[in-house]
Amino acid sequence: MLFRCSQLGKLMTNSRSKSEVLGATAKAVIEEQFLWDTYGIKKEFWSKFTDKGIEMEDEAIQFAADVLGWGLVYKNTERFNNEWITGEPDVLFDDLLADIKCSWDGSTFPFFAKDIPNKDYYYQLQGYMWLTDKQESELVYCLMDTPLEIVRDEIRRAHWKANLIDDDDTLIEAVESQHSFSHIPKEKRVKRFIIQRDEKAIEQIKERVEVAREYYEQLKTEL
Repeated sequence: MLFRCSQLGKLMTNSRSKSEVLGATAKAVIEEQFLWDTYGIKKEFWSKFTDKGIEMEDEAIQFAADVLGWGLVYKNTERFNNEWITGEPDVLFDDLLADIKCSWDGSTFPFFAKDIPNKDYYYQLQGYMWLTDKQESELVYCLMDTPLEIVRDEIRRAHWKANLIDDDDTLIEAVESQHSFSHIPKEKRVKRFIIQRDEKAIEQIKERVEVAREYYEQLKTEL
């Protein structure tokens, strides 16, 4: 079995017990994969955060390209595999490997971060570099206006929480203001983290996948 690069961060979590390698989070990833492979049972993961990221991905790529001077780029659709992992980077050219993250709102955008806000993405990018034989990658956060339909859902949710039946203009304006960022300079709405290839981390991923496969085989005897 191959693990997706997006799974690697959680797969690399360690157990709190010294007698075990895999932590509860890592085991959960493997168990979910096993249930999908064996019975077609898939854990549905949906949120307004992922909805925005998916809907705004293409626009965010172009936005980042404009701010960062990438030139003409487009969404990569090629999937790569090796003996351990599989992955599909967002942006891939001869001199560029990048993954795009759309922040939900201004409070979740890493304005002041010096290091990667989410360590999971470090392993995800290591996986991409391994698969594509790159030495450097970019993790890019974009602060994009939230799509209108999602904003409307947020307005309805805010009215419900406030026990309001009729539209409240003040509330509507407050919600809309939290999802519109055109007043912020473009260059302030893109945050880039450069990640270098780490052979030690790649070796650790290999080792962890091998352990994960052993646990996967163990699950076959338990069900």
